[in-house]
Amino acid sequence: MRKAKEILRLSYDQGLSNRAIAGACNISPTTVSEYLEKAAEAGLNSDKLSKMDDESLGKILYPEKKEKKVLKQMPDMNYLHKELKKKGVTLQLLWEEYKASNPEGYERTQFYYLYNKWAKTLNPVMRINHKAGQKVFVDFSGDRPHYIDPETGEVMYAELFIAVLGASSYTFAMAVSSQKKEDWLRCNIMALEYFGGCPEVIVPDNLKAGVKKACYYDPEINPAFTEMADHYSIAVLPARPYKAKDKAKVENGVLNAQRRILAGIRNLTFFSLSELNAGIKKELQKLNTRPMYVVGKSRYELFTQIDKPALRSLPSKRFQIFTFKYATVHIDYHIEVEKSYYSVPYKLLHQKVEVKYNDHTVQVYHKGQRVASHLRTLSKGKFVTDDAHRPPEHIKYLEWSPERIRHWGKTIGENTECLMEKIMSSRRHVEHGYRACLGILHLSKKYSPQRLERACARALYIGGISYRSVKSILKNHLDGQEVVSEKISSRSVRHENIRGGDYYRGANNV
Repeated sequence: MRKAKEILRLSYDQGLSNRAIAGACNISPTTVSEYLEKAAEAGLNSDKLSKMDDESLGKILYPEKKEKKVLKQMPDMNYLHKELKKKGVTLQLLWEEYKASNPEGYERTQFYYLYNKWAKTLNPVMRINHKAGQKVFVDFSGDRPHYIDPETGEVMYAELFIAVLGASSYTFAMAVSSQKKEDWLRCNIMALEYFGGCPEVIVPDNLKAGVKKACYYDPEINPAFTEMADHYSIAVLPARPYKAKDKAKVENGVLNAQRRILAGIRNLTFFSLSELNAGIKKELQKLNTRPMYVVGKSRYELFTQIDKPALRSLPSKRFQIFTFKYATVHIDYHIEVEKSYYSVPYKLLHQKVEVKYNDHTVQVYHKGQRVASHLRTLSKGKFVTDDAHRPPEHIKYLEWSPERIRHWGKTIGENTECLMEKIMSSRRHVEHGYRACLGILHLSKKYSPQRLERACARALYIGGISYRSVKSILKNHLDGQEVVSEKISSRSVRHENIRGGDYYRGANNV
C-alpha cells in the first residue's frame, strides 16, 4: 500500500501528471490511472488520505471480491439426443441420471426446456399446409381394441384402422379382424363412404396389404389396392420408408384415437366385432365434434367448411374386392383357385396367367387381356369347364391321351394301370383325371415302383380311387399289408367306352 499511498500523495499534494508520477514510482502510467480512478470512486482526497493507515486504504482500493455464483453443469445435449433414439429411453430417465451425477444441476422443467430449445436447432420442421380435399392419410393403430367371444370367453383382439383428412383432420376409425388385404381394402372403402367423397391422394404406410414392394423412390403398389384407387380415381402416394413425418397427420390421428376412442371404451365389454364398432362409432363422433384447442373449432366444422366442398363425388357403384394370384395352365387346360379348378383356352397350355377372383366370380387374364370368366364354386376339387376352352381333337393338339396314361401306368404294373383307368372313367371329362394319374406316377420318384404297385393294389381293394388314397397308403406304410382278395385284373374295368356315346348318355358310368 506504500506505493499506492505515494501515488495518491503526488497527485493530490504535488499535482503531478500521471506520466510524471509513473516515472517517479517506476510504474506504468496505466497503473497510475487505475489507482486514481479507484480513489475517486471511493471519494478520497488529501485530508482523508493523511488520516488513513495502509490497511484502511487497502480495503478501499481492493475491496473483498464477492464469491461468484457457481454455474450449474450443463447437460451434454449431443449425448441426450443420441440416447433418446434408443428404444425405451425417455427424457425423464435421462434427467434422473443427470441429477444423480449432478445433484446441484438443473431441475426437470429447466432441463426439459434447455434440451427442447437445443433440439429445435437441429432439424427445422417444415409445417405443411394441406390443401382442401387433397389428401387422406391412412394407417393401423399399434394399440388394438378387443372383444370377448361369447362362446369360448376368449379375448379376441382386433385391428383399429384410422383415416384422417389433411386439411380438416376429420377422422374415421373402424375395427377389423386383421390387417390382411381384404380388410385393408374394406376399411379404405368405408372411410371414403364416411367422408362422402373422394380426395385426390391416399397416403398409406408401407404395409404389405397396400404396398407390394416398399421403395424410397419407386414403391410398387399392391394390384388390388391399385384397382380400388383406379375405381375411385384416386392416386396412391405411400409414405417414404422410415419417414414418419410424411404421415404425421395420421400419426397424430392414431394418437388421438388411442386417447379419445380406445380410452373412452376401456371399461366397456363387447361380445362381437359389430358391438365393438358401435362403441367406436360413438367415441368417434365425440372426437370429431369436440372443439380443438388451437383453432377453436371441431373437426366436423372444419370438414364441412373446408374438405367436404372440395371432395369429388363417389362413383355410383361400390368397388368389388378381388383377390389376385398368378397360376400356370396345366396340361388339362385348367388352373387351380382355392382347391377348385377352372378352364382356360387350351392354347394357353403351360402359360402363366393372372387370376382375379372373389366370392362370386373367377376371371383369368393373359398379357392384360381377359381370356376366361367363371362363376365361383366353393366346392373343393370341383372342375368348372367351359366347352369353348376344350380343343376339338385332344390327340391332335395334345400329346396327352388315355392310352398314354394307361401305358405309363402299365410300366409300373397292372394294378397301377387298372387304378388309372378307374380314375379316368370316374370323371365326366376324361381329361379331368389326368392330374390325379400324373400325381400317382410322380409318387414313383419318391417311393419305389414296387411299393407304388402294391399301394395301387390296396387302393383298388379298399375302393380308394384317388391320388390322395395312394399317397396316404405309401405315407403310412400300408402297402406292405397283404391284400386278401385275388389279383385284380385290368380286364374287370370296362374302359373301351370311356369316351363312347354310352358313357356320355350315362349308361356305363363306373
